Amino acid sequence: MTRGVRIRLALFAVLAAVGVTYVAGAYLGLVDKALGRGLAVHATLPESGGLFVGSEVTYRGVKVGKVEGMAVTQDGMRADLALEEGTRIPTDSRIFVHNLSAVGEQYLDIEPDTSQGPFLGHGDTLVGTAESLPVDEGDMLVDLDELVGSVDSKDLNTVITELGTAFRGTATPLQRMVDGGSRFLEEAIAHEQTTYELLDNGRVVLRTQAGNAENIRSFARDLADLAGTLKKRDPELRTVLDGGASAAREVDALVKQLEPTMPVFMGDLVTLNQIATARIEGIEQLLVTFPVMVASGFTGTPGDGFGHINLQLAQSPGPCREGYMPSDQWRDTADLTDSDIYPARCLSGAPYNMRGSKYAPAPKDVSGARVAPYDPDSGAADVDSDSVPDVVISNNGGLRAVFGDDSWRWMLLGPLEPGGR
Repeated sequence: MTRGVRIRLALFAVLAAVGVTYVAGAYLGLVDKALGRGLAVHATLPESGGLFVGSEVTYRGVKVGKVEGMAVTQDGMRADLALEEGTRIPTDSRIFVHNLSAVGEQYLDIEPDTSQGPFLGHGDTLVGTAESLPVDEGDMLVDLDELVGSVDSKDLNTVITELGTAFRGTATPLQRMVDGGSRFLEEAIAHEQTTYELLDNGRVVLRTQAGNAENIRSFARDLADLAGTLKKRDPELRTVLDGGASAAREVDALVKQLEPTMPVFMGDLVTLNQIATARIEGIEQLLVTFPVMVASGFTGTPGDGFGHINLQLAQSPGPCREGYMPSDQWRDTADLTDSDIYPARCLSGAPYNMRGSKYAPAPKDVSGARVAPYDPDSGAADVDSDSVPDVVISNNGGLRAVFGDDSWRWMLLGPLEPGGR
């Protein structure tokens, strides 16, 4: 063996010894003690709960140190905890002794209520209570034995016998049920996203139905009333259905016969409706006051059984002249030309003209409605026709404002002209 090899072997042995020594010292905590690292705190408990020197110390389940020493006190025991450098534990944290497995291997777990300070320093103490200790295995075995002993053996035998009878011969169906459940879970996992979307949409539907619960109940009641009425009127309904086809044919024939005149009639109705809409308040006043005037008209009849009419011509006050055209501007009676309408009305106050349109409610300003030419052959309105202008129903001049002096001809003969317009 050469000198170089011996030197390398010696260096390897020295490094191995140093490494083993450091690892052993670090495991035993000697390195931290020598270097002054780590955090040394204490924990007090009513009893050990199975802890021993070397037990792990965890913070929220993560290992942060170990139990370095244990001592008996007047109130229980005190454990000396060696925690890792940089461990920050709130001072109001709770401690619990838990079992690492079923055979024991207890460790001390620190569970804080908050992650905020103040934090533990060197020499501080965590205080545990009886709730910090695990259930004793002896007590658990005693309680389990008492539970088992409290069960009557005959009743237990009866239950087991009945269960055997119930499941006898059901192996194959149970196997199918388990296999079907497995396939169901596989399909559910494969369509997981679709299931989530279905549940989300179902929640929206259910929320909407819950919000309209009263409307749904009302609809159900009305539908039940309708169904009951139809049931009671079954003979009449059957008669209507039996004769419905012939009645529909008669109505269709009637409509076709009325095609030339129906548009004109509808146009006249629209014009009348426009006038009635503008004068709706005056019509209302007429309907209210006319019955009162008629009822009071017979109160002046004397008791002789005859009606009397009395006409008196009053010369005072004279006729109302304010608001009318002066006499020097009157047209000659032989002048038949068209001219603007003079807005004649009585502008004098009482007692002149205490009735009439002056005291009637003012008409409303109702805008005109435009109606396109009607095609009786197709039953459609020709809104794109350039040859025939649209029919305008308005308060300002009516049809005359569009068609001039021949508006009457268009209203009466328009649908009968060539083209059916």
